[in-house]
Amino acid sequence: MASSCVGTLSSPNPSLFFSQTKHMASTRRRVIKASVTEKLGIKIEKNPPESKLTQLGVRQWPKWGCPPSNFPWTYDATETCYLLEGKVKVTPSGANEAVEIAAGDLVVFPKGMSCTWDVSVGVDK
Repeated sequence: MASSCVGTLSSPNPSLFFSQTKHMASTRRRVIKASVTEKLGIKIEKNPPESKLTQLGVRQWPKWGCPPSNFPWTYDATETCYLLEGKVKVTPSGANEAVEIAAGDLVVFPKGMSCTWDVSVGVDK
């Protein structure tokens, strides 16, 4: 099944999902603690602090967008991405369950992982 996603994937951090909208957690007055979990080999940090995003250079990563769609993907290298908008279920090959990622998540996918992406809320540039 072909993907209708568009974007630039020619950077050391090619899986950034970035939009012009400011990250909501950075504008909140209350402190949000980051929570790191690992499920099916995928590491997810919810609401990482702005200092971590700055340290990683997230704002300089390439932009990528994708409307609601379903497509296979394989990671040839470990990839880190950050979602500002959108909602995705990622199902690793052979797994009976999916990993849900959404706006505010910093995600690390392991090298060699093959999976299916089910984008339910579009990820925008």
